[in-house]
Amino acid sequence: MREIRPATSADLGSLSEIEAAADRVFADFAGFDIGDDARSGEERAAQPGYLLVVSDAPGERPVGFAHVLEHPGGAHLEQLSVSPGSARRGHGRALVKAAISEAVRRGHGRVTLRTYADVPWNRPFYESCGFEVAPQPEETFFRALLAAELEAGLFEHGARVFMRADAVAVPRNGAAS
Repeated sequence: MREIRPATSADLGSLSEIEAAADRVFADFAGFDIGDDARSGEERAAQPGYLLVVSDAPGERPVGFAHVLEHPGGAHLEQLSVSPGSARRGHGRALVKAAISEAVRRGHGRVTLRTYADVPWNRPFYESCGFEVAPQPEETFFRALLAAELEAGLFEHGARVFMRADAVAVPRNGAAS
């Protein structure tokens, strides 16, 4: 039985491994070498926001995580990664649902993200979770995010889109209402 919970210090070491494995799937799809630049769990935990992990059963090692940054305008899903061996089991959708629920609990009115527009498991997946493509906001947080993506070379690998979902209670199927 799947378990989603806040990440603990014991989980942090596995997050970069999960992200690197998921990134390799993307790199194989896009046809380039992504390198080894997955951020450590400790780096992620030091940022304002929250980290959720998913495991196949209570007490087991995480197989995926969601990293959400909090900023004055809401919550931003900065990273969602699931180990390839655990993909297509609903873990990613469950993490998105939990991330939105936690945003609601923390008083945020929206959850945003940036993703690749043309990767089959990115934009369409997030749309099925209730996100919509939207214009990039002009807030300082989003300008800094865009600058970081440019510096990291993310646009070299395909078009990226900004997406948002109203932070509302999420029904069982995972789609925001």
